[in-house]
Formats: sequence, structure tokens, C-alpha cells
Amino acid sequence: MTPLLDTIELPIQLRQLERKQLTQLAEELRAFLIDSVSKTGGHLASNLGVVELTIALHYVFNTPDDRLVWDVGHQTYPHKILTGRRHQMHSLRKPQGLAGFPRRSESEYDTFGTGHSSTSISAALGMAVAAKKAGLERRAVAIIGDGAMTAGMAFEALNNAGNMDANLLVILNDNDMSISNNVGALNNYLTKLLSSRFYNKVRSSGKKVLSAMPPMMEFAKRAEEHVKGMVMPGTLFEEFGFNYIGPIDGHDIDALIDTLQNIKQLNGPQFLHIVTQKGRGFEPAEENPNKFHGVGKFDPDNGDAIANSTKKTYTQVFGDWLVDMAAIDSRLIGITPAMCDGSGLNDFAERYPERYFDVGIAEQHALTFAAGMACDGLKPVVAIYSTFLQRAYDQLIHDIALQKLPVLFAIDRAGLVGADGPTHAGAFDLSYLRCIPNIVIMAPSNENECRQMLYTGFQYNGTSAVRYPRGSGTGAVIQQKMQAIEIGTAEVKRTIISSNAEHKVAILSFGSRLEACLEAGEKLDATVVNMRFVKPIDQSLIEKLAIDHTLFVTVEENSLMGGAGAAVLETLQYLQLANKPLIRTLCLGLPDRFIEHGIHETMLSECGLDSEGIIRAIAKQIT
Repeated sequence: MTPLLDTIELPIQLRQLERKQLTQLAEELRAFLIDSVSKTGGHLASNLGVVELTIALHYVFNTPDDRLVWDVGHQTYPHKILTGRRHQMHSLRKPQGLAGFPRRSESEYDTFGTGHSSTSISAALGMAVAAKKAGLERRAVAIIGDGAMTAGMAFEALNNAGNMDANLLVILNDNDMSISNNVGALNNYLTKLLSSRFYNKVRSSGKKVLSAMPPMMEFAKRAEEHVKGMVMPGTLFEEFGFNYIGPIDGHDIDALIDTLQNIKQLNGPQFLHIVTQKGRGFEPAEENPNKFHGVGKFDPDNGDAIANSTKKTYTQVFGDWLVDMAAIDSRLIGITPAMCDGSGLNDFAERYPERYFDVGIAEQHALTFAAGMACDGLKPVVAIYSTFLQRAYDQLIHDIALQKLPVLFAIDRAGLVGADGPTHAGAFDLSYLRCIPNIVIMAPSNENECRQMLYTGFQYNGTSAVRYPRGSGTGAVIQQKMQAIEIGTAEVKRTIISSNAEHKVAILSFGSRLEACLEAGEKLDATVVNMRFVKPIDQSLIEKLAIDHTLFVTVEENSLMGGAGAAVLETLQYLQLANKPLIRTLCLGLPDRFIEHGIHETMLSECGLDSEGIIRAIAKQIT
């Protein structure tokens, strides 16, 4: 017998199935998902939890005309599979393959591109308002996870939506926070009743009648809220102006379809609360959903990872340093915006739970929270991805740097991030950090230097940042003894051998590309400098090199615009104004475009940041 999933290329075919067939489809979809992700890696547990919801949404709503806006994108693999991309899932997160997140350019069913959390309600509200202005019956649905509800942006959108008469449905996928245990047959029945047209018609009619009697109207409103509050946690969302429905079992496909069909007939802002299980249907993911949130290739039979590099990652280097530093200094506080595992804080959280704070997906709050601690004598370390730090830029400037507070930023995922693509790339941090006064910015060239720089930043009595890439480094020996590096000092790693060379090149490396620069330096007989500090830059060394070098080459895994190369150009401009000869300068870095997902080494090569690319670029300048 042909599997049902093989007969589904687009949602229109899904909607032709009988409802009794949908449970079988869910089983097949879940099995396909496990097998597919085991070969490609990616997000698994969260996707397994929304299989029934995805089927129900495409079964009830007329997609793509009705808009589904998925929050974050960690839960969109079933959506991709059911919207014409099943045969491309083997290419997930690979070069020229499917993106790991929704992309408008990839499919008309991906109505909004997303990689960061808590944007879905705002975007869906915008779409709902657009439909209303165009006089269309089109529906807009935002599917948001409970973790994303910890971000202020989600509540800003709820607050705005409640004051509008737009046909917006917000679905809260409650899979971790356990907002309520009220899930079961009785609760599903109550939810179905509260979403029915009969109940809502009586509710609306009662409002009209009682509106002429304000005291009675207020009494009825409070009575309704009291009764609802006894069986469901919806009062908060009702206060925002939504009609709250739920919670219901997000794996009961019949309850989902009945409820969604009822809601589809209602006007105005609606809020549906469903409860799902992360990792549903795959025992290893059910037992350890955090481990299977984002995975590499694994054995689909038992969930065992297929081993990759044995070298220690920069994230692990940071995690080890944090634990070691906490043992030395009781003032150290670790803060993360919902990235404990990803940022390497697991051991620290276990050993020092009273000094560990996961503030949820609330980057702005994380920084100002750290600022408050720093004001009163603590030493906060904020572990955050480069791409997520962008979301708290105002707080970084006003609440921390302006006040010269001693907060250390451990900035992970700096530079390109391979399979996660442009939404998660740390392509801009040197540019957006460098223009801020009162901040020290460091870029380690290897794992040991990362450890020593973290110590340097922690000891510094002011704001500092250490930015390091995703994955492993060079495999450098890590010295357990921590020693501070003199602020603003670079290190010459290679000097020119031939004193008679016509072209004397100085390669200034910022961060992780040092090995490639050294290879190029050997091939071209060039001076190679590990700059270490982006701010303050080693101006005295640059001035010294300017005396007997004819070409400066800067190399960084950051946007060229406003990055470390620009810092060198500014320094050379200062020297020129001081009657020094102008030095030709070649800046190498990330181009002025968003770089698609792929293999990290290949991406660097395409940007000309491997050793061969550096050699080619320099050769063009000196020939």
C-alpha cells in the first residue's frame, strides 16, 4: 500500500483526505522526520512536537492564501514536508539546499522569514490588518512557542492586537513551561464549547443587552472571567483583548481540527492555547528534549550521535573558563537569554545555581539586568550569540557602556555559522561594537587565547567583549593558568625574511583567520600580526610597521563595512595627517550581502578568507 505521505505534495491534497486518515499521516510524517534529520542534522525535538498541529492547520486553513506565520522556525520541518519540499529535505541546511528556517524566497507557504524569536504575532497582525484593508476574508495565524512568550516583543504585539478588530489567531504551543495541566477529555470538551459559534453568539448577544446596564455588564464580565479562571489560565490573554480558548491536547488531531474550524468562523483576535510534548514519538528526544533540540547526524534507531571532531569547541572553552573563574571570584554571575546549552553554561549552572540566571528570550532585559548587578559590586558575564546581541543594542550603549559598567560579553557564533545561515551569522558585531565608546573588544586566534582574553576582560574595570567563532579552533594547547593580556597590544607572529623585497607586506589578522594568514605569509614572505584587540587597536605597532612596509592587508571574519579593517584605515589616516607617508591598504572580510547557509570552510573560501584567497588578493595588489 502506498504510504499516505507519498500522496501529499501540497496542502490541497491533504485537505482531500478523510479525517480518520490523518492519524496515520501523522505517524508517517513523524517517522519521515526522524529519518530525515538523522541524516542532515537540524532541529528535531520541537518539530516532532508540532506534527499534529501542522497537519490540522493545513487541513483547516486555505494555505497559502490564509497566512501561517511560524515563530523562530525551529518547528517548521513538518510544514516544509507538507508544502512541496519533502523530496528536498535531504538538502536541508546544505549549500543550495533548503534553509533550516522559513524563507519567503523558498516557498509561497513561507509567509514570513524568521530566525529570531517572538516576531510571529507582530508579523501576523500586520498581515491581518492588510487583509482587512483589502476587504479580504483571509486569515492570519501566528504559531508561537512558550519560550518565545518570554520576550517583550510578543507582549507588545499582543497589547497592540487586542485593540484592533483584525482576524488574528495566535496559537501558543506550550511544550516546556507547563503553563497548565488542564489537558484531557473534559478540558477538550470545554474548549470545543468555548470556541463554538453558539457560545460566542450568546456571549456577543449578552454583551449587547447588558451594555445598556453598565453595573450588570461589569458583573457578567467578572462572572465569566471567574468561571473561565477556574478551568483555564486565560485571564491574562483576555485582558489583552483576546478571546482565549484552551488549553487543549496538541496531539489530539480531532480536537485540534474541531477547535480550529470553530475559531475560523469567529472574528477579531483569538488566542488558542495547546499543550504538546517536545520530542513526541522518539523516545530519546522525549527523555532529553534539550539534547535533541538542535542535533548533528545521529542513529535513528537509538539517537546516538555520529561523532565529528574531537577538538574542544570555543563554546566549551568558555564554559570551562566560567567554572574556573567562578571558583576564584565569588562576584562572578553568569547570565544567558535562554541559551544555556548553546552558550556552554550547563556545568556552571549545575555547580553554581545561585549565580546562574537564564532570563528567557529577553536580550534587552538580560543586559540591563546585568547592568544593575554591576552597579552594586557584582561581575556579570553575559553569554550571548553575536546575532542575538543585536537585539539589545540600545541597552548595550545606554545602560552599560555609557555608565562604564564592568560587564563582560562572551560573544559566541561570531562570523559565519555554516548550516544555520544568515539569520544566525555573527557578521556585524565588530562593526556595531567598535563605534561604541568605553568598550574593549578582543578577538582570539585560538582556544588558549580565548581563555586568556576572557580572563583579561573579567579583570578589566569596565565594559569588555570577547568574540569567538562557532565550532572548534586550531587545537591549541589550553593553559589552565590564566594571565591577563595587556590591553590594546598586538603580537607579531612572523617577520619578513628578505630585506630586499620590492613589496613589503604586513598582514594584520583579527581573530580566527590567523592560521590562514600565516600560511599566506609563508608563501609571500610577509609580516603577519595577530592583532588581538579590535579596540583599542595597537596604534604604536601600526605606526612602527608603516615605516618599512608598503602594503597593509587586514583580515577579519566580519563585515568589511565598519569592521576591524576600517579601524586600521582610521589609524593610518591619523598617521598621514601627522606627515607620515600614505600606506596602501587592502581590507579583506565579509562582503556587503547576506551569505547563504553552507559548509563553513567553503563559505570562507568563497569570501576569499582562506589562505589561497588571501594570497590571490595580495598578489593582485603587488603585481
